[in-house]
Amino acid sequence: MSDEDETITRDCNGNQLHDGDTVHIIKDLKVKGTNTTLKQGTKVKGIRLTDNPEEVECRVENIKGLVLKTAFLKRVN
Repeated sequence: MSDEDETITRDCNGNQLHDGDTVHIIKDLKVKGTNTTLKQGTKVKGIRLTDNPEEVECRVENIKGLVLKTAFLKRVN
């Protein structure tokens, strides 16, 4: 088995996440280094998985390279 098969990235409800999935933010989050707050319910399209199964990379409100914890994300079906 390769390392990719062993690490499964899951959202707050335990649903498996894949590259390109769309998720909702379940809690207001402040973005470090900016005055921006991501509001609850914000839709994030096209996430990218990272080496860490607890984090995903995405682009929200023109902020590139944003890394979010999966504990604050819910997959949209």
